[in-house]
Amino acid sequence: MATYRGTAEDAWRWVLDQVRHDDGPWIPQFPGGELELPWREGMYSGVGGLAHVLAEIRLSREWTAREEQLAEAVARRVRASIGTTNDVSFFAGLVSAVSVLTALGADGPDEAVARMLELSTPDGWPNGNIVPPRFQEGARCHDLTVGTAGVLLGAVWARRHGVAGADELADLAAGILLAEREEVPGGLNWRMVPVRFCVEQREFPNFSHGVAGVSTALALAGAEFGRSDLVEAATAGAEHLVTLGDTSDGGFRVRARVPQIVEVEEFHYGWCHGPTGTSLLWPALRHAGVSEVAGVDVGEWHRRCLHSIRASGLPERKYPGFWDNDGRCCGTAGVGDVLLDSGQHTDFALHLADVVVEHAVKDGPGVCWRFTEHRNPDPLLPPGIGWMQGAAGIAGFLFHAARVAEGDARSVPRIDTWWALGG
Repeated sequence: MATYRGTAEDAWRWVLDQVRHDDGPWIPQFPGGELELPWREGMYSGVGGLAHVLAEIRLSREWTAREEQLAEAVARRVRASIGTTNDVSFFAGLVSAVSVLTALGADGPDEAVARMLELSTPDGWPNGNIVPPRFQEGARCHDLTVGTAGVLLGAVWARRHGVAGADELADLAAGILLAEREEVPGGLNWRMVPVRFCVEQREFPNFSHGVAGVSTALALAGAEFGRSDLVEAATAGAEHLVTLGDTSDGGFRVRARVPQIVEVEEFHYGWCHGPTGTSLLWPALRHAGVSEVAGVDVGEWHRRCLHSIRASGLPERKYPGFWDNDGRCCGTAGVGDVLLDSGQHTDFALHLADVVVEHAVKDGPGVCWRFTEHRNPDPLLPPGIGWMQGAAGIAGFLFHAARVAEGDARSVPRIDTWWALGG
């Protein structure tokens, strides 16, 4: 029977075999494919994500010579891109660079912080993806993965690593978020893109693109910089979030989109748009000294999020379109890793690891995973390589699961998890 560690090593071997050195190092999105140049350094699907696998491996065993060389080459490539990138995003831009370089213990995070300060405007950062016709010209984005809240989270992480300029960057990002807050009956709200820039009025309230992620960043910044105004804003955001939630079965889940689109799944359960990611808000508030939201202990809100995950039916494919993904972003590995980090529902997290091992596809000396897009004529997708939607991220989860199964409960502190380790 395949083991967590054995499958992790096989998956990592497969990933290493996909690394290209002609413009390197870099990895394509799929074997034999490409990846647009601006994404090649990032941690979502680019070579930067391999830094987080290397961090997992470092808790499991010594790096090989090949891994040492890869770490140096990744850091060199990411550092070289800082001066020319205009992207500040969490997954592919300058916040990603801070995350990758700190994971490797490499120089350069101060350069990324300085570049973010250089690119800033009084109301945020320009974004080449938030453009017409869906948005007005010059739109700003304030969510955690693409916009201002991600910059604030990056500044907090940078400060925790002693990076110069982090305080100034945090003050700037926090001021923009406070200025962009919407007062609503339940508290405060932040949209991915402010109303004045939106053509369609639609919100994504969960962790990646909505009030849950923004409130998380504000709570952590409030704690890190001793600012009660940020903690109060984060709490008000959480107060609003709970008015949007479904608690009917003793859990807590929030619709992926508001208003709901009929043809789209109402509730998601992963890191981006479900209770997996949104569960991270509650330990952030606890870290900031907040004990209750809407008269309920923040630990109870956290427990309810985890209950909704277990009650959802995942990782079974209940019907086409429900749980067709083994990755970190929207699938099983991401759910399992958050549960392992929390120190709760470890039995279920290891069950998820069992399922991921069962889904592994043998490919030469390694293994990979193939997700499903049920709306495609050929629903079986090619195997992804990177951190958030590929074998690299799944390998990282399995290295973590192996440690836990062997009695080592340590987690790797990352930019998106450090405050939630151990529940």
